[in-house]
Amino acid sequence: MKIKNISMYGNVDIGEGTIIQCNVVLGNKDDGLLVIGNNSLIRSGTVIYSSVTIGRNFKSGHNVLIRENTKIGENVLIGTNSVIDGHCNIGNSVSIQTGVYITAYATIEDDVFIGPCTVMANDKYMELGAKLNGPTIKRGAKVGANSTILPGVTIGEGAIIGAGSVVTKDVHAGETVIGNPAKNMQTAEKDRIY
Repeated sequence: MKIKNISMYGNVDIGEGTIIQCNVVLGNKDDGLLVIGNNSLIRSGTVIYSSVTIGRNFKSGHNVLIRENTKIGENVLIGTNSVIDGHCNIGNSVSIQTGVYITAYATIEDDVFIGPCTVMANDKYMELGAKLNGPTIKRGAKVGANSTILPGVTIGEGAIIGAGSVVTKDVHAGETVIGNPAKNMQTAEKDRIY
């Protein structure tokens, strides 16, 4: 394990073979445990709060923020300038690209790809104190770049979200949706004006 010029607060358990670059902050309070699995790479500028568990072979880009009460599986990549806003569950072999915002209370299952600059929301009425309901992205789904996924939406297993789509309702397993609002690709093509 290589550790240079980092700040640690509270209980931090760093796995064997993990590399932590400079200017990283691990933990944010005395109670709560931060666990980082074996053979991980935490790049410079990353901040990971307490009460986070991360599996082995994790890789962060630069300037990643991972907030409290988040569980991340094995073989996960979280790209540069991405934010995981706490109380999230992220499965194994997930690829989250650059500049992604994962809202609090989101669930992302195994083998999901989330394209750059995707944004998720959890507050349907944008009111202080409202009940928050993050989206669920099922196993093997793929979300294209610059997509927006609204609160409480479920994206089914193996579904594909086209780049730039705004997903306002559930997407069925294996379905491909595109557009704003996102529609089934065949339906969207029929409605297209040339």
